[in-house]
Amino acid sequence: MKKKLSALIIALALCTSMLAGCGSSTATSGEATAKEETASVAEAASEAETTSAAEAESEAETASQAEAAPAEEDAKMKTVIMFCGSTSLYPIMSSLASSFTDEYGTWDKVDSSLPEANISIYVAPGGSGVGVSAVEEGTADFGMVARKVKDEEKAALGDGYQEFVVAKDALTVSVNAANPITEKMDSMDTETIRKIFAGEITKWSEIDSSLPDEAINVYIRDLSGGAYEVFQKAIMGESQITASATQSASMTELATNVAGDPNGIGYVGFGAYNKANADSKVLFAMKVDGVEATEETILSGDYTVQRPVLFCTGNEITPIQQAFIDYIFSETGYKVVEENGYIPAFQP
Repeated sequence: MKKKLSALIIALALCTSMLAGCGSSTATSGEATAKEETASVAEAASEAETTSAAEAESEAETASQAEAAPAEEDAKMKTVIMFCGSTSLYPIMSSLASSFTDEYGTWDKVDSSLPEANISIYVAPGGSGVGVSAVEEGTADFGMVARKVKDEEKAALGDGYQEFVVAKDALTVSVNAANPITEKMDSMDTETIRKIFAGEITKWSEIDSSLPDEAINVYIRDLSGGAYEVFQKAIMGESQITASATQSASMTELATNVAGDPNGIGYVGFGAYNKANADSKVLFAMKVDGVEATEETILSGDYTVQRPVLFCTGNEITPIQQAFIDYIFSETGYKVVEENGYIPAFQP
């Protein structure tokens, strides 16, 4: 019985570590389930402690139960799915996790062959690099990534590496819609953009003498975000972004920062740009080398500052996980991707 008690306590600890693995900000479709499971483990532990030696089963039966308990708990743990990583994919996945749970409630309602257990899907933001690391460390089932997954990351996740591309996104070079530059030009070449973000051009008047002699305020994603790496590769090259740039915790925050600063400029994601401008025009996206960021130019590849939005794993997909993956790539998932301003990378 002591071995069985130990297995139950270990299972409780694993549930706790899963939530902590990708930071404290976590959206969950199974908070009530987590509380029920915690209470269930505590109740089982109490019952095990009060069982006297005289009431215990034979030594052979006890050994058999001790071996079976971890397997049973492992199966139970697989009814919980954890996503961690990109703040760009976060709103899509958290929305789908909520609607999936609301529609089905328990896994057996999705498919009768699945367990009669409450659906628990956790989605936590933290950045693309954090997401991949969480899968590698075993604190998440899937890493959410808003860039191409690096070869060394794929190797670290092992031979079982798989990725699922949900959407296509681009990085727009956006300024505040009220900035006078929008009346002077609608396009910037890559070199001008590089100089602005590197801090080599620091005032709007240096771009055009008729523009205000005011400082340019650069906004970027934080260094753990996939957008930072995409922009660095596509625009900056060997140059580094100015240390005076304001880092933003999410793409939504970056868009809000530029929209609230008449002298702001930032690489706002296509999805965040569309959402910010949904009610009124607050951001203006410059063409890059004469090419506008549109659904057509992103899909064709003509607009080059772009990235995939995906989730990945190094583990074999379980039936539970496959059920939710099928939902992500359904008509419902397609609509949620579009509602978030992104271009779906699949046909339902």
